Amino acid sequence: MSAPVRSIAVVGAGVAGLATALACARAGHRVQVFEQVPVFAPVGAGIQLGPNATRVLHSLGLESALRAVAAFPSELQVRSGTDARLLGVLPLGDRALVRYGAPYATLARADLHQLLLTALEAQSQASLYLGSPIDAAQQDSSAVQFSTADGMVRRVEVMAAADGLWSTLRSQVLLDTPPTATGHVAYRALLPQADLPEKLRSAVVTAWLGPRFHAVTYPVRGGAWLNAVVVVHGVGDDAPDSWSQPASADAILAGMECAAPLLRDGVQAMGAWQSWTLFDRPPLRSAALMAAGRIALVGDAAHPMRPYLAQGAGMALEDSWRLASELTRSGANVAQSVHAYANARWQRNARVQAHAVRNGEWFHSTGLRATVRDAAMQTLGMRALDLPWLYGYRA
Repeated sequence: MSAPVRSIAVVGAGVAGLATALACARAGHRVQVFEQVPVFAPVGAGIQLGPNATRVLHSLGLESALRAVAAFPSELQVRSGTDARLLGVLPLGDRALVRYGAPYATLARADLHQLLLTALEAQSQASLYLGSPIDAAQQDSSAVQFSTADGMVRRVEVMAAADGLWSTLRSQVLLDTPPTATGHVAYRALLPQADLPEKLRSAVVTAWLGPRFHAVTYPVRGGAWLNAVVVVHGVGDDAPDSWSQPASADAILAGMECAAPLLRDGVQAMGAWQSWTLFDRPPLRSAALMAAGRIALVGDAAHPMRPYLAQGAGMALEDSWRLASELTRSGANVAQSVHAYANARWQRNARVQAHAVRNGEWFHSTGLRATVRDAAMQTLGMRALDLPWLYGYRA
């Protein structure tokens, strides 16, 4: 029995949406992508992709494209955020490649978005519509129906809602409540390494763990640029839901008063920071929170991730591959395929969500708990940092 060819609408053209559209198009399906913004602009700063995520990109034929824009750090260093002591090291580089069959990569989010976009535009069976918000959809036993910005009514066999944390389709499909503030705010900056003092340049991933804050730096763009992220406590439930807004180094440092001098110097040197208030949802509780009928939720629309495991994009990429695989499986109708996708993905996504929450609590420990954390990290070393269940997974 030959594999079915589906008509698929993907709502949202971020990383999750483009990856889903590309995976489905490469599997032979007819794909239409609808994005609300009229033109793409660089969003976010850097992104880490573990072997579980780069394995998907390789499977999508993007190994060379990834190699052209990413950095491949030799190791992850974990340091005390208060005195810069080295607490643990996880070898990456060749070790990750040998152990997991795919590399650990760091890159600018805009570069990942562009390589997915370029690959999708090369697919003859895929169409991209900008300035086309999709706020509502209805489904019956044979199709999903929705209206586009030009007033045209369209019908497809499947819809993938990849419209992010504030997904309007999720709220319609699941009758769900909005995301809630975590009490944390993330600050991000991206700068050419040549513009930094030599002592602040880096070819590795460095995580700094401090009381009620942590910071991460890593190279991108072949190592020519440095990405920095600082997450601090102190943002309440009334925080604005804006995706990005400018922030000053002084405002960041106010939330990390006991930071090590080298870390404080880095915050000052990075220049133009952007802030993101962090919102999320509880970990998934069932497959029913990832799909309904012919509509599948993908990426942050289904399972927003706190940034303490660096797996937001990774889970979206895994989702995209699995959804395309299920829709291509012979002998299953659309509803069965969508349900199989949700059933296959929800427990893994829930595990990663929960692990990220625990990491955040551990990273931001204070007092005796922080002392215990540091001692455990130094004692366990690589065993505390390597995650075979995460990096060895094949979507």
